Amino acid sequence: MKKILFLSSLLWLGWQQSWAQELSGKVVDERGEAVSGAYIYEVGQTVSATSDELGNFILPRIGVGDTLKVSFLGYEGPDHVVAAADLTNGIRWILRESAFDLDQIVVSKNIKSVNQLSSIDLYTNPVNSSQEILQKVPGLFIAQHAGGGKAEQIFLRGFDIDHGTDINIAVDGLPVNMVSHAHGQGYADLHFVIPETVERIDFGKGPYYASRGNFTTAGYVEFQTKEQLDEHQVNFEIGRFKTWRTLAMVKLLDQSEGAKAYIAGEHLQSDGPFESPQDFRRSNVMGKFSLDLKKDGQLTFLASHFQSRWNASGQIPQRAVDQGLISRFGAIDDTEGGNTSRTNLSLRHRQSLGGGKFVRSLLFYSQYDFELFSNFTFFLDDPENGDQIRQHEDRSIVGWESVFFNSAGTKHFELEWQAGMGLRYDLVRGNELAHTLNRSSTLERMALGEVNEGNFYGFANADIDFGKWLINPGLRLDYFRFGYLDLLSATEDNERVTKALLSPKLNVVYSPNDRYKIFAKSGIGFHSNDSRVVVANSGRDILPIAFGVDLGAEWKPRSRLWLNAAMWQLFLQQEFVYVGDAGIVEPSGRSRRVGIDFGLRYQLSAFIFAQADINYTLARAIDEAPGEDYIPLAPDLVSSGGLSFRYPSGISGGLQYRYIKDRAANEDRSIIAEGYFVTDLNVQYQFKKFSIGLTIENLFDVAWNEAQFATESRLANELLPVEELHFTPGAPFFAKVRFGWSF
Repeated sequence: MKKILFLSSLLWLGWQQSWAQELSGKVVDERGEAVSGAYIYEVGQTVSATSDELGNFILPRIGVGDTLKVSFLGYEGPDHVVAAADLTNGIRWILRESAFDLDQIVVSKNIKSVNQLSSIDLYTNPVNSSQEILQKVPGLFIAQHAGGGKAEQIFLRGFDIDHGTDINIAVDGLPVNMVSHAHGQGYADLHFVIPETVERIDFGKGPYYASRGNFTTAGYVEFQTKEQLDEHQVNFEIGRFKTWRTLAMVKLLDQSEGAKAYIAGEHLQSDGPFESPQDFRRSNVMGKFSLDLKKDGQLTFLASHFQSRWNASGQIPQRAVDQGLISRFGAIDDTEGGNTSRTNLSLRHRQSLGGGKFVRSLLFYSQYDFELFSNFTFFLDDPENGDQIRQHEDRSIVGWESVFFNSAGTKHFELEWQAGMGLRYDLVRGNELAHTLNRSSTLERMALGEVNEGNFYGFANADIDFGKWLINPGLRLDYFRFGYLDLLSATEDNERVTKALLSPKLNVVYSPNDRYKIFAKSGIGFHSNDSRVVVANSGRDILPIAFGVDLGAEWKPRSRLWLNAAMWQLFLQQEFVYVGDAGIVEPSGRSRRVGIDFGLRYQLSAFIFAQADINYTLARAIDEAPGEDYIPLAPDLVSSGGLSFRYPSGISGGLQYRYIKDRAANEDRSIIAEGYFVTDLNVQYQFKKFSIGLTIENLFDVAWNEAQFATESRLANELLPVEELHFTPGAPFFAKVRFGWSF
């Protein structure tokens, strides 16, 4: 018995020793605010860590005399030589704000370190509108095709994502995608975001992230808004087409006794370039309050309200322009348009538990209303009244998520892991599709019902760091309950279907130093089908999976040059295509996409920056014959980039381009969606507290098609329908001036 006790004591001492020499710390700025996402590493990068949401970090296997560095864009801090007292008391690392310099950041072992690219782009080219926010993700393009108030059409990695079917979008943890939406599955309307409040963009391409669930096939994007304001801000913008916008951001509390708060609001009006004025009006207001808690915790409350209304000229047929019936900016049915609103409430709690542990919880509620009038086919089905449809819904969303984080280490490896669970429930009342006339008369109700959809999920993943190697396994479980009550059925059938899915992930990073790394990512993701379709098809094609693989590298050959590249492949078990006039989502078979991404960020001097992204994709349907296997509107070659400058004198600006190549608009490529090359210019001058800026979209006034579709339609004077290209014209030369005042 004594021998057993002696051996147990030795094992316990050995275990304790293996966990010794652990350094804890916190990264803050000069105001004492926590800095999340700072990369802390030992010279040689054998040991590293990333500060969590409360600024805390833990470094194992650290000894007295080791030199530590910190990397965070826009900030700098002194190197730290570890002292004996640090191992007992920890360190508080204070970063000071400094001029932007690519030399400030290194290639980290973090599986998502490419996110630093969006921080670079956000700094060098601040967004001008909520529509532009998504395009800060390299390789992502958008298109507007039914007035300024409708959610944008999204393109990424060879996907025509429609309005969000294959990309997961969130803001401060709030889900943006709408499941079983009246207009399209995954509909993601970001117009409730005030662009000036966005502080950071988190994104990832592919289905490789256990914490991201539904719609994460092409990737995910999350926007994080500012926790506080440094000063009050008032802006006024005026431009062509009777466009004007006002913005006010007011600091209510300035870290008074651990509390901070601000409120932001905007109002935008524009007629757009169309002959039938859009009369687009959007109003936004948002408030955020944060309270520091005892023992390193924080409570944040967010409230926002958004509403908009607009008219639209819709997509017009090419033949009507060619025959001179209308101009490029004319309309066949100028009674299209809509209105929408969204109210958000969220409560977030973050609490450090000490020893590298902390927990984050989020509770949220959204109230959403939507009404859209569209006419895709004109007089195809109803030669007398036309084919206008109305789509409407009144939705409530409630959800909760809690995630536990833990950082630890042994003498052999570092370990960071997280485990979480959550719930989202959508109740959609009055989910309706109707045939209408001039937005005033309902001719026929084609669908009317109530959607009940719930998603319970749990996930876990870990970063196991062996020095030069990092292994990131993950697993996610999703359980869905789909319900639909058909209010047009004589029996008002209320049907339900359930389905569960496991999604494993495995990512590996090799990083021998802070200048380059290579990585391999793999994982399974999914996009859910519309509840109405799931119930009608007795549970078929509910949660088709996507399996992806990425092989890539990041490299800093010079202190101010950042290169990244990846080869990837994605298999999709089932494509979904939204059929607007039928109000359904149609499965269209299996698909495969193979692609190459390349990015460059280069700081030419202390004040001049260059960036470029080139993305090529080969997207094909698997079960179709060669030549008939094109995926409509899937982009194969896109590129964006430009030059930006920021001088200490207060002058800043940039010249940016975006390019998309011609692509197939239908399965046999007999109809082509035309590519475009558009250039934008912006210049701004800051003088003390005042600023003035000029933005020019489409600098060279090129005629380009923004959204394009192969559609069968019939005009009022036609006897037979025609299938051809329908498009929404891109904005012509558009200039606006901005005046700003900070105080």
